[in-house]
Amino acid sequence: MKKLAFACVGLLGLAFAHTTLAVDTDQPARATPPASAGQLTAAELDKAIAGSWRSPENKARDVYRHPREMLTFFGIRPDMTVIEIWPSGGWFTEILAPFLHDNGHYIGAVEKGSKSTAALQKKFSFAPAQYGNAKIVEFNRKAPVLGAPGSADMVLTFRNVHNWAADGSAEAMFKSFFTVLKPGGVLGVEDHRADAGKKLDEVVNSGYLPTDYVIKLATDAGFKLDAQSEINANPKDDHNHPKGVWTLPPTLDMGETDKAKWQAIGESDRMTLRFVKPATAK
Repeated sequence: MKKLAFACVGLLGLAFAHTTLAVDTDQPARATPPASAGQLTAAELDKAIAGSWRSPENKARDVYRHPREMLTFFGIRPDMTVIEIWPSGGWFTEILAPFLHDNGHYIGAVEKGSKSTAALQKKFSFAPAQYGNAKIVEFNRKAPVLGAPGSADMVLTFRNVHNWAADGSAEAMFKSFFTVLKPGGVLGVEDHRADAGKKLDEVVNSGYLPTDYVIKLATDAGFKLDAQSEINANPKDDHNHPKGVWTLPPTLDMGETDKAKWQAIGESDRMTLRFVKPATAK
């Protein structure tokens, strides 16, 4: 009996699907169906989330931050050019940059003059195999430019909009997202969610934001709301705390006062929104 095996590798986006065809003189040929692009993306995400380069403190927060579910909801792929706004300590950077290292591009957008540039550079230097292709762009939030117009596939901002709402730069920031994205590009937004019906001026100093306010920021900039998710909902959070959202983990601004109470609530109740730049937009 003689057997002959063929291996056939096809490109799905920039992920690789593997198909094996076996020919047996006694058996009919059988084909193993290729893995879908979605399955391959999920596998790469799982690999990045489990990465040994991630800090134990950051991994411990996965239960609150839901990185796999959120990035899947936004529709990330390993071949994309992705800009993360204000990476700060680099919580999501530890996942995004390695995930995009081989076939895509990770860009951390930080404010000029902030300490974030040095912090990210230091993080990148510790693990060149994961961060060697990561880039940093600096911008002025009052007149932000994140890159060449139409150069990014996805812009992601995690828990930042409340800062811009407080200092009056939110509109400019959302316009910059729209400009840098390609037509059809995705804007993913996560932020602390206020009670329904609350007005911005009632909650802006608490760190929580009305969902309709964030949606309006995006749609006024030209985006279309594509989907909303309850991935980051927390029914234990009643949005009413002595020091606003910073009362809760991970900040715990109350120190030891009622610490167990705040830890039992967990991290904040948050909106998770996906917007799309219309395919016909310039």
